[in-house]
Amino acid sequence: MKIIIYMNSNINAFQIASAYIGVTIGAGFASGQEVLQFFSLFGPSSFAAIVLASFLFAAFALIILKTGSRLKATSHREVVVHAGGKVVGLAVDLTITFFLFGSFVAMLAGAGASAGQQFGFQPLYGSVFMASISLATVLFGLSGILSALSFLVPVMLAGIAAVFVAVLLSYPAGLREIGLFAQPWAAVIPYWPLSAVTYVSYNLVMAVAILSPMGKLARSKADLERGAVAGGIVLGAGILAINLSILLIPESFGYSIPMNYVASRLSPLAGSVYAVILLAAVYSTAVGGLYGFSARLTDPAGPRFRLLAVVITVAAVAASAVGFTNLVRFLYSGVGVAGFLLLGGLVYEYIRLRLRPGPNPLT
Repeated sequence: MKIIIYMNSNINAFQIASAYIGVTIGAGFASGQEVLQFFSLFGPSSFAAIVLASFLFAAFALIILKTGSRLKATSHREVVVHAGGKVVGLAVDLTITFFLFGSFVAMLAGAGASAGQQFGFQPLYGSVFMASISLATVLFGLSGILSALSFLVPVMLAGIAAVFVAVLLSYPAGLREIGLFAQPWAAVIPYWPLSAVTYVSYNLVMAVAILSPMGKLARSKADLERGAVAGGIVLGAGILAINLSILLIPESFGYSIPMNYVASRLSPLAGSVYAVILLAAVYSTAVGGLYGFSARLTDPAGPRFRLLAVVITVAAVAASAVGFTNLVRFLYSGVGVAGFLLLGGLVYEYIRLRLRPGPNPLT
């Protein structure tokens, strides 16, 4: 049976890693604000936190992928209910499902706000544009999402790396002063190990929606393993590059989009190019939210999926009028709780299967 599944599947390790990275590198990541809050404020300790986060990103992605493969999951529901049980699993499922729609709405609102701020357009135009390209991608199914993210992820990472290298070459003396700007008391969670775990749990709430159905579509278990590990390593490298860029120009601490400020310090052109990268990051998160929410409500291979995706997109455009700031403030409060419940359930599932007699399905 496994041979038949793998022969009918065609997702390789690169596509798995790209999808994982693309969904995780959202607007908050690429802007530098999340990295600042969860890592940079710890100064030298931020590097230990990044190593821990990178390991956790790889480990939990592998558990989710293999659990999804074993359950032949079509959405995140099968994985979270199996890992957390009926009660906890249902609570996590409902929270994730709500957050998927909320994150999609927030990304549309963010695109609208960016269009108004950068180009003077009506926010609605930016929201409709982002909604249209996200819907077009999702209508092609998971293969369309993987193709889009496989193209965009290298571009986004190249942009982040280019800014980092330019900053490093322009401010090499700043490496000796990194410890001077540590402000752990100002972090969201003023204890770096817990901050790293919280950051991973928050991001997995979104990533589980994409990782779960990919498990059964991989060519082999080796592709699952390589994709999860590569995803964790590259995410860690991306966080490291953003972290160092911010620390080398500590004035960026006071800006809502630190990386855009850093890029603009290099040159106006660099700032404009990085604004496009931020737009790509918004797009990747919006696509993940729309697909994950739609797939949770109906079978992606069923006849109602496309119609539902259109209805959800129209509703999200209307809801985006609430505004980006208000949406983010409202959404984030419950996401951390769901994230920790999800991580706890996955750890329990892993330990349970490891201790069970016979071959371990997760190996």
